[in-house]
Amino acid sequence: MKNLFLTLSLVSTIFSQTLAGPPTNKIYGVNLGSWLLLEPWMLPQEWLDMGGQSCADCSTCIASEFAFAKAYPQIVDATFANHWETWFTQDHVNQLKAAGINTVRVPLGYWIVEALVDRPTEAYPRGGLAYLRRGLSWLQDAGIQAILDHHALPGVQTPGQMFTGNCTNDVQFYTPYNYHRALVWTAVMTTLTHLDPTFGSVFAIEAINEPIMDASKTPNYGDFQKNFVATVRAVELVLGIPVPHMSLDVFASLSTSNFVSALSTASRTSVFTPEVRSALKDAIPILLQISVQYGLQAPLTSSSYRCSHDPLVTTFMDINWQYNNPANPAAAAIGPQAYDNHLYYSFGGVADANPTAYLTSVCNLQRIQADAALGNSPLLFGEWGLPTQFNATDDFLYQWADAQKLAYSQGAGWLFWNFKTEISSLTGGNALARQWSYLEGVKLGFLTQNPAELHNPNVCVPYLSNSTTNGTST
Repeated sequence: MKNLFLTLSLVSTIFSQTLAGPPTNKIYGVNLGSWLLLEPWMLPQEWLDMGGQSCADCSTCIASEFAFAKAYPQIVDATFANHWETWFTQDHVNQLKAAGINTVRVPLGYWIVEALVDRPTEAYPRGGLAYLRRGLSWLQDAGIQAILDHHALPGVQTPGQMFTGNCTNDVQFYTPYNYHRALVWTAVMTTLTHLDPTFGSVFAIEAINEPIMDASKTPNYGDFQKNFVATVRAVELVLGIPVPHMSLDVFASLSTSNFVSALSTASRTSVFTPEVRSALKDAIPILLQISVQYGLQAPLTSSSYRCSHDPLVTTFMDINWQYNNPANPAAAAIGPQAYDNHLYYSFGGVADANPTAYLTSVCNLQRIQADAALGNSPLLFGEWGLPTQFNATDDFLYQWADAQKLAYSQGAGWLFWNFKTEISSLTGGNALARQWSYLEGVKLGFLTQNPAELHNPNVCVPYLSNSTTNGTST
């Protein structure tokens, strides 16, 4: 399972300069959006039924998990438990497997690690970790690998977005305190990935989803990138997992009595930055609490805690996500690392709003090459879909799906947003799902039953150009 991604660093260097056909050995995936991190626009009727509200500015009403928890402190946990139980099920796993999906990206809020929530100032539903563990077990049984995506960061990383869990313009993530909480989250999730058997499908952890694009507004983000990777690798070194360019000799004095004791010793070694040491130290009581809650005392406290797993693939939004002299995440790499790019034409700024411009743009896309030139390879397209700025015909959506799959598979592969959306009167029947739901797209025929195939392998031939124009280098 985990070896699939390790091959991508090799195949990503041999992508074709023209889109003659999709390479093999790729990630073909979907996002499990609105499961453990709910975005009301994707399920408007269910959100209203739960007690949420709809408004033009999501910061002004009950339109996020934070606002819901604040408004309904007595019922929030039970209400969300019902949502987690029904939004993503074993049946969905079966459908995804039948559709040839080999990878899922799981958007998570920092509150999945409940001890990190500063109550009562902060409020989020509790109990999600149990559903994550169950869902990952289903995926493991189905042979589908998983990326844990830190989608909503402590303090909020991007203003005015439902996906941050708290729709607000008061962005506080880029501070020492919230960087620290994110690193503690990282240490906890890395430990669970390697020691909790239900996490066996996980091969990668993504540090942050869609930070502010203006790098001048994300102070010290480059340091966070380095500390994120170092936190992952520190946990792995304690577990006996070989880490490139980091000497195991440093850990010769580690206690071998159990993992918690060894992690405590590691948190005091000067090989790591103070930020990493502090994160390791503060993760220990949280891990002990989780171990009791979920019966994981044995792997955390026994003497046989060392494991022979592959190191996790640390993952970042690519350098070209930001502007204004951003930090290069490639500078943080220690061991396997991947890069994520999101491309939605429907939000504008990429191509003119017509079918020919869309196809010309995506068929001449240069993002993989541009990122590779800066060391950001392998690149995967972690979010994309079929929405457009114009009324797309069915015939166009067949082409639009093919062309995007062809372009994105020249890198490490792709993950469609989303695996499903609500179908109700508030979504115009299947109007929303038609362009945002992978399973509905397969049902309607826009997306092929085998994700590695195309309806028309020559879809891009009429649109190829000798130079990049009309936003194709974005």
